[in-house]
Amino acid sequence: MPKPSSAHIEALFPTLVYRTVIEGAGRLNHDLEQAALALAENDTAGRRWCEKHGYSGYTSYGSLADLPDRSPLFARLKRGIERHAARFAKELHWDLRGGKPVCDTMWVNVLPEGGSHSSHIHTNAVLSGTYYVTSPEGSGPIVFEDPRHGLMMAAPPRKAQTPRPLRTYVSETPVPGSLILWESWLRHEVPLNRARAERISVSFNLVIG
Repeated sequence: MPKPSSAHIEALFPTLVYRTVIEGAGRLNHDLEQAALALAENDTAGRRWCEKHGYSGYTSYGSLADLPDRSPLFARLKRGIERHAARFAKELHWDLRGGKPVCDTMWVNVLPEGGSHSSHIHTNAVLSGTYYVTSPEGSGPIVFEDPRHGLMMAAPPRKAQTPRPLRTYVSETPVPGSLILWESWLRHEVPLNRARAERISVSFNLVIG
């Protein structure tokens, strides 16, 4: 009688998220905070875009998404982002054929108490991410959704204590100086900001250049 073979379970098709904290970012964050608040006050076109699209707080996404071309401060941040994006691309084993990740759009977000960002993806990009300038306690995490979610059909729900890699939704709670990168097709959202202070961040997209 043949001996039963042992079972083997293999993890396939992982979804990678890159996270780091920029050391000594205090001065950078101070300057970025002041720049973001100035944009929120003076960017009339951006405020009109936010009002038209029902956007909580302020974002320069619809008006000034080329911030590194306008400001040395954002150009400095762009250089740091591209260094980390290059490391992430190596971990993803991408064949870049001599190219590299290039940050082609960047915008600021000022999210007030009660504000949120609904679930979305970033089109026309390969990597996306956010750098956190201020993140008051209670301002909420960023939440990533299992990209297979819409294909699961009759799959049973996960248990409450499901290990992190197997969860349907995974939260990342940022601190000031946090930089998070993910592949642009990964759906994500920002739940309600329950802090009394604004959460300020800089979001961006990267293409292969």
